[in-house]
Amino acid sequence: MVGRFDERFLEEVKSRLRPSDVIGRTVKLRKQGREYVGLSPFNKEKTPSFYVNDDKGQFFDFSSGKTGDLITFLQETERLTFAEAVERLAGEAGVPLPALDPRGQEQDKKRHELGDWLEMAAQWFEGELRRPVGREARAYLEKRGLPESEWARFRIGFSPGGRTALKDYLVTKGARPPELVETGLLIAPEDGGAAYDRFRDRIIFPILDVRGRVVSFGGRAMDPQARAKYLNGPETVVFHKGHQLYGLSEARKIIAAAPSGEDPPLVVVEGYMDVIACQRAGVPAVAAMGTALGEDQMEVLWRHHPEPTLCFDGDRAGRQAAGRAIDRALPLLKPGKSLKFALVEGGKDPDDVLRDQGPAVLKAQLSRTMPFAEALFTREKDLEDLDTPERKTALKVRLRKLAATIADPDLAAAYKEDLLARFEGLWPTRQPVYTVGAAGRELSRARWDKRKPPLTGAHVETKDAMERLRGAPRALSAALAVAAVRDPGVIDDAIERVGSHGFGDAKLDGLAHELVSLRYETEHLEMDASLRRLQAKGFSSADFVQLQKEADRAGVSAPFLKETGERARMLWRQAFDLLMQLESLERAVTAAAQDLSRDQDITALSSLKAERDQLRKLLKSDWANGEDGAVVLPH
Repeated sequence: MVGRFDERFLEEVKSRLRPSDVIGRTVKLRKQGREYVGLSPFNKEKTPSFYVNDDKGQFFDFSSGKTGDLITFLQETERLTFAEAVERLAGEAGVPLPALDPRGQEQDKKRHELGDWLEMAAQWFEGELRRPVGREARAYLEKRGLPESEWARFRIGFSPGGRTALKDYLVTKGARPPELVETGLLIAPEDGGAAYDRFRDRIIFPILDVRGRVVSFGGRAMDPQARAKYLNGPETVVFHKGHQLYGLSEARKIIAAAPSGEDPPLVVVEGYMDVIACQRAGVPAVAAMGTALGEDQMEVLWRHHPEPTLCFDGDRAGRQAAGRAIDRALPLLKPGKSLKFALVEGGKDPDDVLRDQGPAVLKAQLSRTMPFAEALFTREKDLEDLDTPERKTALKVRLRKLAATIADPDLAAAYKEDLLARFEGLWPTRQPVYTVGAAGRELSRARWDKRKPPLTGAHVETKDAMERLRGAPRALSAALAVAAVRDPGVIDDAIERVGSHGFGDAKLDGLAHELVSLRYETEHLEMDASLRRLQAKGFSSADFVQLQKEADRAGVSAPFLKETGERARMLWRQAFDLLMQLESLERAVTAAAQDLSRDQDITALSSLKAERDQLRKLLKSDWANGEDGAVVLPH
């Protein structure tokens, strides 16, 4: 079962549709024996190599090696999620979607109602831009190089300066102020006063979900003295900043319209106007909304492109944003999932380049990219001068640690080799020399490889590290799992990492997988319902009793079990981050120990061990509370 769709339902949907009919709407097919054949929708070709077999319900593309059913085809060609593809096909097949539970139905109805008011607000904003009250906003847009002919495409609008202009309009249409507060359109004062418009005297940029539905708004202040130049709507039932990207629905249209065989870049920029500039130039672009690019947003990007391009300003803030994106993405990298970096020249942003130099120059600048590994190495190298042995060794240790944070073992090994090769390349004329044993004999790398002296403790360290990763459950891992069963929403901000890493213990991977599945399936799930669903998946009451016993051993390292509400969630996330750091250090120590047989880098290994041991000690202490009760995290 995937989410709310079980295998019986999926088979019913597919049994009512002929793949050749559905696929034939986008690929010109001709009958050839028992199959249909056409040109690949994935690669540019002259000789047909794309086959559809109705009997098997499958397609196969020899040019790209892709194969699958109708659901896979829609995911690959239209960049739909699994749920979106199933819902599309169920609609075509006339198969009703499985009913939600009563609470889910209520929430679904609420989202639809709020969505209707958001859509009506968007239309009102668009109208206000064209009325006399929007004269200055129109002049600003023309000055920024965005002509009136483009406003409708991006649904640009304007909110007048009146305190209740939008509220008054929507109330006349039947809206109730509390509903409008839930949409984020109104602000309810804490003192209980009358709600008022959130967006006033601002150019409005509607934020659309992947299907093109309005879920929130962003507003650019007309007053240069405004406290906030840009203002985004708050988190609501229909809008989650960390899950959505501005401009994605339009970017998908540009990707879908690309000629067969072409793979346009998917660019992440910093602002609304930058997104619009790129899309006007024919470049699919999106932006996070006032926050650092998060894990969920990265997964959305990877569903639409295997290697999105991050384009940040060249100033300090832009470099910091790029650095945060690197740190967020590193544990999530997999073969076929990475990022590139581009820097628009001259300290300008994409909007400036389009306006001053035209679309061709903007496309050319965005095409000059830096691979993820190079961007990571450059950032670490530039942190400090490498003018002492200590600083050089510190860089090498950092590179090993960073490579070890990648969950995929093959990719982690490849990154380690790449980063260390770049490190050695900083001093290409230096003859590598290694100090061995108490006598301090110096041997070249070639002599060391031939001699291969015994490595006291190294192989033991490697074996112990592997046993720690695969052996008995960590008490903290059990505590994290217990907290997630009690409050499944606790994993929301780390859901991709929980899906990839579990709770830091292989014995809990099955439980982690089911909890992630439940969160994707249901937004709100109480503890009792969570337990029932998990028991239906084969987790017995005895399993949970044993899990609780293991969690009890965590003691002070699991303060989140003694708290409630948002503080419990915050402490859980911090404990999870600490455990993931420890996992990465364990892998880095193991890799460094294994590499002793090659380069005898004892200094780096010792440094990694010391940092690992310090983190172990921290996790056994009362790490969550300082003297004043404030949360404390390690540097």
